[in-house]
Amino acid sequence: MNRNIYSAFVLVISIILVHLIYVAWINPNVEIIQNIAAQTGSILPRNLFIIIKDFEQEICIILFIWGIFLCGSNYLQISNYEYLYGVDLLDDVKLDSTNALQYLESFDELSDGVKKAPLVEIIMSSLRRYALTGNIESAASSIEPALEALSIRNENDLAILKYISWAIPSIGFLGTVRGIGQAMSEAEAAVAGNIAPMTSSLGVAFNSTFIALIISIFLMLALSYIQKEQDSQLIKIKNYTEKYLINRIHQSS
Repeated sequence: MNRNIYSAFVLVISIILVHLIYVAWINPNVEIIQNIAAQTGSILPRNLFIIIKDFEQEICIILFIWGIFLCGSNYLQISNYEYLYGVDLLDDVKLDSTNALQYLESFDELSDGVKKAPLVEIIMSSLRRYALTGNIESAASSIEPALEALSIRNENDLAILKYISWAIPSIGFLGTVRGIGQAMSEAEAAVAGNIAPMTSSLGVAFNSTFIALIISIFLMLALSYIQKEQDSQLIKIKNYTEKYLINRIHQSS
C-alpha cells in the first residue's frame, strides 16, 4: 500500500476511534458531572473528563495519535536498514572499473526491499559512476550529492509531522480565544452574582491550551528523536561508503 494512502487511512481510523471514545465514555461522564454541579450550584471540578471534554482537545488528541504513527513509521523505515551498516556488501575485495559492473549486477539481484535502502542506492550510484568513468574522484564526488538528496527526502518525509506539531498548539490557542469570547459574553451574569457560566467558559480557554501544550511537548520530543536518527543515518552512510567503497577503489588504483 502507498505510504501516503496508509497514513491517510491511519488518520481516518484515529478520528473514528477517538470520537467513539468521546461519545461512549467521555461525554456521558461530563454530562453526569455537569448535572451534579448544576444541582448543587457548585463550579465544575477540575478532573480529566472536564479538562478534555471540548472539541479542540479532541482534535489535538487525534492529531497526536496520527503524529505518533508518523514518527513510528519514519523510525521503522530507518531502523529496518540498520543491520546493513554491519555488513560488508562488497565482500572485502579490491575494486576496479571492470569488476564494478559485476558488483552492480549482484546488487540488482538483491530483494526490492534491500535495494530501496538508502545505503544500497548510494553505493550503486557511486559504483555506476566509477564503472563508467574509471575515476575515483568521480565515484567519490557522487556520494555528497546523493547524501544531500537523501537529506532533502528525509525533510520531506517530516513535512506533515512538522505541520502537526505546529497545528496542535494553534488549535489549543483557538480554544483559548473561543473560551475567552464566551466568558466575555457572560460577564453580565457574573456581575449579577452567577459566575458559573463565566468560569466554565474560562475553563474551556485554559483547558484547551493546557492539553495542546502538553501534547505538543511529547510530539516535539518524538520529532526531535526522528531528526536525530535521520542525521545519524547520513553519518553512517558517509562513513560506510568511505570505509568499504572509496578506500577499496583507492587501494586498487
